Amino acid sequence: MPEGHTIHRLAAALTELYGGQVLRVSSPQGRFAAGAALLDGRVLLEAQAHGKHLFTAFAPRADMPVGDSAVVWLRIHLGLYGSWTFDGDSRFTAPHAIGAPRRKVGERGEHALRGGGGSALAGLAGGAEDADGGAGHGAGAPSAQPGAWVPPEPRGAVRLRLLGEHGVADLTGPSACEVIDAEGVAAVRRRLGPDPLRADGQREAFVASARARRKAIGELLMDQSVLAGAGNIYRAETLFRCGISPFRAGNRVSLARLRAVWDDLVPLMEYGVATGFITTVDLDDVPSPLPEDDPEAARWYVYHRAGRPCLRCGTPIAQREVAGRRLFWCPACQRA
Repeated sequence: MPEGHTIHRLAAALTELYGGQVLRVSSPQGRFAAGAALLDGRVLLEAQAHGKHLFTAFAPRADMPVGDSAVVWLRIHLGLYGSWTFDGDSRFTAPHAIGAPRRKVGERGEHALRGGGGSALAGLAGGAEDADGGAGHGAGAPSAQPGAWVPPEPRGAVRLRLLGEHGVADLTGPSACEVIDAEGVAAVRRRLGPDPLRADGQREAFVASARARRKAIGELLMDQSVLAGAGNIYRAETLFRCGISPFRAGNRVSLARLRAVWDDLVPLMEYGVATGFITTVDLDDVPSPLPEDDPEAARWYVYHRAGRPCLRCGTPIAQREVAGRRLFWCPACQRA
């Protein structure tokens, strides 16, 4: 499941790629036909994220504020299997895909469409090599020039298609895809904890929520009603960086350390928004030379490094399944 930085990155991309445009909206598979009909021919005003939820505002006219009663919202949660795929002409810069199918562990960032232009996603350059050094999507030929591009036929069970002047975005396999009003957006957001990437995210609300619970902090960081957006990687990495045992109860973690968790997550997740991948290891801690059998040591302190030496103390990294997810930690640096 994509972590919250990916959804914020997606929201920024949709706003830049389609903001102010009248879109053709359809449901090629038919499961979202009624919702697509409500959005078809409307203007996409903006997209925004809260945690792992994407909210996109559609209006009859481009000059309407998002708070107008005529504005409707598309809410999407990718879940485990949801994915957006993109295609377009040379004025359309986007990743080839965001979401499932999952990339291999260690693969960095999204693959840019070949020949795209603009700056819809920071870190992507149309025609440039991707973050792993290989050619981007469609490397055999550049993207079509404006006016010559023809939208491809939908591939797979496409729940939703957004078609603009220069490109298309197809959504497959989301766990949630619905049209709601402003009160519906507010109702969803009330169920969510503060998001470190939002300007309205409140650190003290997270601290108070975590301190009020006896559940282990490692589980609380994955509870979207406590903290919205962090997933398994950010959970493991920020607890290591802050020296907190994932098994310590929330009400036994000091106020200072809970505030440190929030303050650590903000720049880590902002970096994820800017680049499209998660890197948490300080440069001074990266092994030199990097072990051939431990490539993640350049990116992560503990995540997916079970049995490997801790980058700070050398103790083997431990792992345990907790609430259906693998949890990684250093037994020495993160004493209970």
